[in-house]
Parts: sequence; C-alpha cells; structure tokens
Amino acid sequence: MNSTIELQKICEHCGKEFTAKTTVTRFCNQKCAAKSYKKRKRENKVGRAIVETNKQKLLSVKDLHLEAIKQKDFLSIKEAYTLLGVSERTFYRLMKAGTIQATKLGKRTIIKRSVIDKLFQS
Repeated sequence: MNSTIELQKICEHCGKEFTAKTTVTRFCNQKCAAKSYKKRKRENKVGRAIVETNKQKLLSVKDLHLEAIKQKDFLSIKEAYTLLGVSERTFYRLMKAGTIQATKLGKRTIIKRSVIDKLFQS
C-alpha cells in the first residue's frame, strides 16, 4: 500500500516544522528520534534512582520508629505486632491463645514490653 500523504508536523525533539510521509511520524529525522530516545531512557534511569532513594529514606524512618518502640515500657497492639514483625491477625491469635497477655486500660489495650521480651527468653 503506497501512500503519497504529506503532512506538515512539528518535531517533538527539536521543534522544527517538517513534512511527514505518514500520520504517525513524530520526529524530523533519525538523529532527533535517537536523541529523544536517549533522553527518555536517561529520565527513566533518574526516575528509578529517585524512587530507590525515597525507599531508602522510608526504611530509615521506619527504623527510627522501630527504635522508638523498643524504648517504650508499654505498647499498643499496633506497636507490639510491629515490633514482633507479625501480622495483626497473628498477634490477636497469640493474645487469644494466652501466649501474650494484654491489659485493658479504659478503652485502650496495652501490652507490657517485658511480656514480649519473655517470649524470646525461653
């Protein structure tokens, strides 16, 4: 299928006007196409590096939070299962089985830090 379409388009890389022979042409020549490709790849690498850096920052914030939890004498349920590294459901199962004793303080349920430490002393 030969076509004699000639469209005036603007190159996405350099911004110059050119005559395109197809409707999907985006660049005025191969050089602009290659430069645009390299630019996209570079931006993709930079974006991945930024994401990795943000993950590392988030991990360090989590570590700081974990260190703060380790210093407390009394823990909330969320702090306790975070400290143990188990799911919330598993923690409630441990409480129901009697492995972990919790105390109600008004509407809050608290766990002594010493109870959690005793789990690992045996």
